[in-house]
Amino acid sequence: MKIEILGMGCPKCKQLFENVQTALKGKGIEAEVLKVEDIDKITEYAVMMTPALVIDGEVKSSGKVLNSDEIKKLLS
Repeated sequence: MKIEILGMGCPKCKQLFENVQTALKGKGIEAEVLKVEDIDKITEYAVMMTPALVIDGEVKSSGKVLNSDEIKKLLS
């Protein structure tokens, strides 16, 4: 599983990254988690607002910080 956090390094992006780590640990799932801060790569996903969460190439959320429980549901 590949998870990408799209954003320019703002506090909300960092919080989403931490929430993803917590969700993965809580579910016992191992995944490759990447921070994507390159604006060109972010626009390839057609994301207009960050932070955004991408799981296996599919945008699951943008413009808000999901909590770990919300992320766990997306991982199921």
